[in-house]
Amino acid sequence: MTETRISPEAAPRRAHYRGRIAPTPTGLLHLGHAKSFHTAAQRAHDHQGTLILRNEDLDAQRCKPEFVRAYLRDLRWLGISWQEGPDIGGAFGPYHQSERSDQYLKAWKFLRDRGHIYPCKKSRKDLQNALTAPHDDDREVIYPKAWRPPHGAGMTAASPAGVNWRFRVPDDEPVTFCDQHQGLQEYVAGQDFGDFLIWRRDNVPAYELAVVVDDIAMHITEVVRGADLLKSTARQLLLYRALQAATIPAFYHCPLVRDAAGQRLAKRHDALSLQALREAGEAADHLLASVS
Repeated sequence: MTETRISPEAAPRRAHYRGRIAPTPTGLLHLGHAKSFHTAAQRAHDHQGTLILRNEDLDAQRCKPEFVRAYLRDLRWLGISWQEGPDIGGAFGPYHQSERSDQYLKAWKFLRDRGHIYPCKKSRKDLQNALTAPHDDDREVIYPKAWRPPHGAGMTAASPAGVNWRFRVPDDEPVTFCDQHQGLQEYVAGQDFGDFLIWRRDNVPAYELAVVVDDIAMHITEVVRGADLLKSTARQLLLYRALQAATIPAFYHCPLVRDAAGQRLAKRHDALSLQALREAGEAADHLLASVS
């Protein structure tokens, strides 16, 4: 059985550390963001490396300029600084994802030409209706293998627009990696996750594709983010391989910050936003200590 295995020893490392923070301007940052972004900044500092700020603003309907201004204020209040980003430039820009569409399209064509992806007209509702048993909300809905078109479907498409595009996962292949904080992780393609979106029908690249393309292009050597994205790492490792990336970053997934009820923080928790806490007189160092 083929296995995708990534470890710090197996993946070539660049001499110079390059980390990144990548806020999405769809709402205000909260304590969970403070934890992961501060950790990313600290790790870049400890490695005497470079920290990149990338504005992940692909969703034109939900991303707002006021949230960009808000997260810039919040990050600076937390004492986080970066050496490359949309506000200061750098050698690997542009640093707004909305300005990087040509790179995503190039990656889409590369995957299309090699048969890694296929067009899909099924909706999220179709996928939910395909379930034959009660669904646990914590488990991913696996895209039915019976819905897959034959290999080669979509290879003559001139554009990704108008339909969803999915990555064809290698069924039953273990994907393992050694997380720098969480330790050894293993997921099985086709069981823990199925064929996943890489391009949306509204002609917007999906998260999984965009971040991989950008992290390759920006020479990121370590990705620091929340533990809710551990499974995304397994998907993305398959994309790194399909895109024939010369190097693959290490991964460090921070524990999630939860509210008093044990729920993971989300941007809808306005009372726990960094802006609200700052305006209430909280000190940045005290907040960081509370989530360390």
